[in-house]
Amino acid sequence: MTDKRMDQRKLTGRLGEDLAATYLLEHNYVIIERNWRCRSGEIDLVATKDGLLIIIEVRTRKSLLQFGHPVESVEWRKQIQVRRTAEVYVTMSNRTTLSIRFDVITVILAKDGTLLELNHIPSAF
Repeated sequence: MTDKRMDQRKLTGRLGEDLAATYLLEHNYVIIERNWRCRSGEIDLVATKDGLLIIIEVRTRKSLLQFGHPVESVEWRKQIQVRRTAEVYVTMSNRTTLSIRFDVITVILAKDGTLLELNHIPSAF
């Protein structure tokens, strides 16, 4: 993959995460982490609401024609990776007393980067 294409992918992903974070804040979630990383992977967003610790996977697409709907990319391998990373996060952050929920937020952008669709799927997996 060329550097230009990788940079564009990162910018698209960052824009999707920014839009997802704004959506969550508008719906009274408290974001406590963004792009938390460890050896097993990355968690896009970690939030709390109503006494729950919520691990959020954000998937963003600019074109549905080439790669399909963003929710399709959260297949079982990705779910396992997110769960493993969440286990590390919970242990390292000492948040073992909170119940955990795994959400997915999908973001579809127009070619110019404007938001076409944002869908929040609570308890996605």
